[in-house]
Amino acid sequence: MSKASSKLPSGSKPKTSILIRLLQHRSGALGLFLSLGFIFIALFGHWLAPYDPAAADYLAINQSFSAEHWLGTDNFGRDLFSRLLVGARYSIGIGVSASILSAIIGGLWGLWSGFVGGWVDNISMRFADILFAFPGLLLAIGFIAISGTGVTPLILASSLFGLPIFARLARGSTLTVKELTFVESARGLGANGAQIMFKHVMPSMIAPILVYLSLRTGITLLVASGLSFLGLGIQPPTPEWGAMLSEAQLYLSIHPLMAFAPGITISLAILGFNLLGDGLRDVLDPKLKNL
Repeated sequence: MSKASSKLPSGSKPKTSILIRLLQHRSGALGLFLSLGFIFIALFGHWLAPYDPAAADYLAINQSFSAEHWLGTDNFGRDLFSRLLVGARYSIGIGVSASILSAIIGGLWGLWSGFVGGWVDNISMRFADILFAFPGLLLAIGFIAISGTGVTPLILASSLFGLPIFARLARGSTLTVKELTFVESARGLGANGAQIMFKHVMPSMIAPILVYLSLRTGITLLVASGLSFLGLGIQPPTPEWGAMLSEAQLYLSIHPLMAFAPGITISLAILGFNLLGDGLRDVLDPKLKNL
């Protein structure tokens, strides 16, 4: 028996990294593959697109799929495959950016509220309850109605309705950890509030925030696409998936692929992020770490 193996307690298993355990999780591995694939397309879609997504060809309007145009063309003769690749930059970029922004602001909000406690925490969570009272899409529509359309307002609007959920998650973890012995020991050794919050309490909320961040990305992607579909997000001729779906409404009977292509792409992207979130939940759950 080697020295390394002799140090392991009887009946214990060697620890494996989170990535390896995630790859061993069937749905989590599939979600990771899909999510990374869409992020890769979002980053490099401009270079992968065979055609200019905005270049109209009026001699090739509403063509079906072919060797020249893999997914056909739209009502302006633009290549659908190229528009999907380039559109990932907006759809995936907005979904990921809005979710990360929501996680950071909501996480810090919940960390501060739970750590301070008392009447400050009560008032803070009542404000979160007010945000909870509004349907997410309605809240986003109201924000865009005030701020106007565009990429930045769409990111802010999509992140707004996720704030109270991340705040609740962070607050719950903070309330659990701040009363533990090692936090009291740090306080007794002279650590100030900021040091305790960010060094000792914050690490405990990373796992639930990370899990919900992945799950929320799919929801945010759907909301952002829905806003663009309603004409409140990215405006044509920019190739965003929700806007592409909106343009395809009038051509469902003669060219259904024009709607099916962005619709299936949105569904696959949401599925990928949801499966990744499920896998991360199982991998990061303390009850499953030793299984």
